[in-house]
Amino acid sequence: MYSLEDLKKAQDELEHWNERFANDSSNNPDKHSSQIKLARATVRSITDFLKSNGIIELTEKETLEASLDNKYPNASSNQVVDFDGVKYKRKFFPLAKSNSRKTVTEWGKRWDRVE
Repeated sequence: MYSLEDLKKAQDELEHWNERFANDSSNNPDKHSSQIKLARATVRSITDFLKSNGIIELTEKETLEASLDNKYPNASSNQVVDFDGVKYKRKFFPLAKSNSRKTVTEWGKRWDRVE
């Protein structure tokens, strides 16, 4: 569905909107915010697709997190699990918020190693 060329186009689009925002001299702090949010989401979804299909290689951390996700698919926030003798804690964080910044519209997740 997506290719590396699509990713490059999406990254260029995001860069374009970030430059437009940076060079804007109006007094509107929300100008171009919807375009920037859309461009970020597009880059994120294309990257996720390419990584899940093996077109872009996963990092060591991403491979570990994928293994943890497969073994513990229903892990809740702050749940500590044991994986190969090492403890990891599930964390969720906001990826995108509404314009009012009061509501989270998209959540991200990660695994943190517990010492």
